[in-house]
Amino acid sequence: MEVQQFYYDNKIVKKFLYATMFWGIVGMSVGLLLAFMFLFPNLTDGISWLSFGRLRPLHTNAVIFAFVGNAIFAGVYYSTQRLLKARMFSDALSNFNFWGWQAIIVAAAITLPLGYTSSKEYAELEWPIDLAIAVVWVAFGWNLIGTMLKRRQRHLYVAIWFYLATFVTVAVLHIFNSLALPVSALKSYSVYAGVQDALVQWWYGHNAVAFFLTTPFLGLMYYFVPKAANRPVYSYRLSIVHFWSLIFIYIWAGPHHLLYSTLPEWAQNLGVAFSVMLIAPSWGGMINGLLTLRGAWDKVRTDPVLKFMVVAITGYGMATFEGPMLSLKNVNAIAHFSDWIIAHVHVGALAWNGFLTFGMIYWLVPKMFKTRLHSLPMANFHFWIGTLGIILYALPMYVAGFTQALMWKEFNPDGTLAYGNFLETVNEIIPMYWMRAIGGTMYIVGAIVMIYNVVVTIKQGTNVEDELAEAAALTTVSKKRTAGETFHTWLERKPIQLTILATIAILIGGIIQIVPTILVKSNIPTISSVKPYTPLELEGRDLYIREGCVGCHSQMVRPFRSEVERYGEYSKAGEYVYDHPFLWGSKRTGPDLLRVGGKYSDNWHLNHMYDPQSTSSGSIMPSYSWLVRNRHDRSNIRSKMETMVTLGVPYSDEEIANAEQSMNEQATKIEKNLYSDPDFAKGYEEDKKYAAENGEEFIEMKDREIVAMIAYLQRLGTDIKIKETDEIISQNK
Repeated sequence: MEVQQFYYDNKIVKKFLYATMFWGIVGMSVGLLLAFMFLFPNLTDGISWLSFGRLRPLHTNAVIFAFVGNAIFAGVYYSTQRLLKARMFSDALSNFNFWGWQAIIVAAAITLPLGYTSSKEYAELEWPIDLAIAVVWVAFGWNLIGTMLKRRQRHLYVAIWFYLATFVTVAVLHIFNSLALPVSALKSYSVYAGVQDALVQWWYGHNAVAFFLTTPFLGLMYYFVPKAANRPVYSYRLSIVHFWSLIFIYIWAGPHHLLYSTLPEWAQNLGVAFSVMLIAPSWGGMINGLLTLRGAWDKVRTDPVLKFMVVAITGYGMATFEGPMLSLKNVNAIAHFSDWIIAHVHVGALAWNGFLTFGMIYWLVPKMFKTRLHSLPMANFHFWIGTLGIILYALPMYVAGFTQALMWKEFNPDGTLAYGNFLETVNEIIPMYWMRAIGGTMYIVGAIVMIYNVVVTIKQGTNVEDELAEAAALTTVSKKRTAGETFHTWLERKPIQLTILATIAILIGGIIQIVPTILVKSNIPTISSVKPYTPLELEGRDLYIREGCVGCHSQMVRPFRSEVERYGEYSKAGEYVYDHPFLWGSKRTGPDLLRVGGKYSDNWHLNHMYDPQSTSSGSIMPSYSWLVRNRHDRSNIRSKMETMVTLGVPYSDEEIANAEQSMNEQATKIEKNLYSDPDFAKGYEEDKKYAAENGEEFIEMKDREIVAMIAYLQRLGTDIKIKETDEIISQNK
């Protein structure tokens, strides 16, 4: 048998490891800043690019795609080479993957704080960056599959199956959810609208969690846990059932994010059914991981690597039990839009993704640098302070979520809301936000200690960039199916066939849910009174998106007595037919805004954006004072409207041609309304006089961004005319 010598590429693994640690601190630091902004809302007062609405997507993208993403690539590149007994297919593709991914992260770090966003959860990046993601991701997949084809190992180990499913599914999800029509270099509109956009987004959003934060980490679990414990995987058969059932069922579960929304009932129910089924494969994977440690529990007590991995797998089990539970309609009715969801998400992120990454780093660095970890006590300190940080983060958020649910839904004996003022609930949970900030601080302190420990370990080690290895060549004969061989055993050495079958498994659910919702018109009934936004309202909506308002405010009134009493008539699918993208939101830090149009005066909205505490005592909303100061660039309005026409919004040629005049007329009316406040009129005239005396440019109020924002907010919910109760009763009879 011919034995071949070759070299593993350690350079690419080290690059991704360094990037993981760097971006981890960046992403966590932004998250910690956001946590403190709940306590000190004007912490970054007046700095637009440091506002909460713009930093929130930066935090989620940095943690998911920079920290976790780089960790995935580091683990995949290390384990794939050793599992396949081959160097990666192409060093050039490996390096393109690394530098392309870092360029994408830097682009996100620049564009998101500047307000360039699509507003879609976990997919906020604008179209040129989306294209770059697709190219880099395909390069990664090409490299991965190419390595499988030149492998020296007969069978593909279970970790490789999960890597393949990750590549295929993320590619499909990203491409379909990111379909948009560009308006300019950094502005686009989703090709989907309203209900359809929501379904596609949460088909993507839930499965970004499933196939970016879960399946690749399950692959890493199946490689690194046995390696660290020096034990074989508990059950090969369970790993087969785990893999196929997980990837088939997961893709159906997205609609559980849209329960009690205007999504068709059949789609919601499908999401619930498959979400409940998910607990079986998820816990099968957890059990397979934990029982791999059988006989190694003495080692767990002394080895920080295994401690991190045990808590990570346990966190995965907790999150995947809670997920199906939250998808039950009666539980979702109280949990959705509350801080309960924040707790749920962070149990997965901090424990499952964070701790498995930390354990992998502590195991990999000494191995790759041929040395011992600098300090076991430091690693143990990191474990305990990180674990306490997770507990202090998650438990208060659960309490906050329960408090919100109870207060939002409580009624007085006379039938009125017990807590009619939304801010009463906000003020009640401030202590929980303090505890979250403390827990987050502890978690990041642990990460910083890890980095110090790792840096010293690297300095005392040997830098082996190309690691010598040898293995027997895989002959053509050894690739053929043998007598008595099971189908799956045969499939495990057929990467192309395995990829095709995995693709079919993940496409079935998506096709059955999405295609009817998009193509069958009766799923989204139209409402004749719902009209497209005026040019100024469309511009205001874009400002709303730019400032990340959707991160704190929903636009979806669910059909509950408490919500109808608090916000107004429940939502109808036809209200959203011109919304590209949809803005239903996923968290209520502030009240729902679907019916806010006409509820307050124009002056109230101006004062609220300039100084929220002046209109809402106790508010934790930060100031958006730059909207009141900045001139509004409306030069792109015709291109925006023309793009909307392409997407099916019925603007006439005349409306597009007269867009500037229409905006000026509507803005002038709002300016006139603002003058009705004597304090505003006095201050406005003083500002005008000051500018004239000092030779400064004075921007007319009608030309400022705040006016477009007011136009949009005053439009919300006004297309639906609710009939008198007596009329409704008579119709029902």
